[in-house]
Amino acid sequence: MKIDRVGSTAGTPAGNGVDGVRNFRDAGGLGALPSGVLYRSGALHTLSERGARELAGLGVRTVVDLRSGPETADRPDVLHGIPLTHLHVPVFAEQRWPDEQMALYPAMAEHAGRAVLAVLRRLAAGDGAPVLVHCASGKDRTGVVVALVQTLFGAPEAAVTEDFLRSNEALGLCEPPPSSPAPRGHNTRPVAAAHLARALLWIRSHHGSLPAYLRTRGATEQDLAALPAGTPGI
Repeated sequence: MKIDRVGSTAGTPAGNGVDGVRNFRDAGGLGALPSGVLYRSGALHTLSERGARELAGLGVRTVVDLRSGPETADRPDVLHGIPLTHLHVPVFAEQRWPDEQMALYPAMAEHAGRAVLAVLRRLAAGDGAPVLVHCASGKDRTGVVVALVQTLFGAPEAAVTEDFLRSNEALGLCEPPPSSPAPRGHNTRPVAAAHLARALLWIRSHHGSLPAYLRTRGATEQDLAALPAGTPGI
């Protein structure tokens, strides 16, 4: 897959985030995935006008929203008129999922394939414009989808995991003391390397490889041919 970086980033370095958006960062620069083509974040319902200009300055032309239908209805993305394609590809159609994180991650792996495929197809589009993937806080559903895309582009698992864990610092999350009760909402719970490992294990144990997993979610041979040479399972 040949990806050309388009759009100017002058005055809008990705490391500084986008105004009004939590947990925004560049998800590229790993494996064969260049920097500046794939971004990740929390929801855009609080995106400011300044943030919209920053997002446009990065060249983003597609937003992939992983939230459920009730979430998008309650807190729709606010885009301030910037020209982009908004794709709603929910990991879970309804706002129902396992409460315990070690059960949540295999469930997300099971249901995230359509979103992964949507991201890959946008990255393979001829315009080369960057893609932004987000859910509510940008750590769980976004974490799984982005990790699978990075892995498909040949990123080492250690590097993928390191990027996955950056959400804890970005969101100010940490493990509670042993004597404290566990945080109630998923948005208050930190992510752990074991969570992502559990999602990857589910895919490998059920399908053998990521490409085989994507085939069961509708990927064509043309979709898979666009992946970098050497992707396991092709």
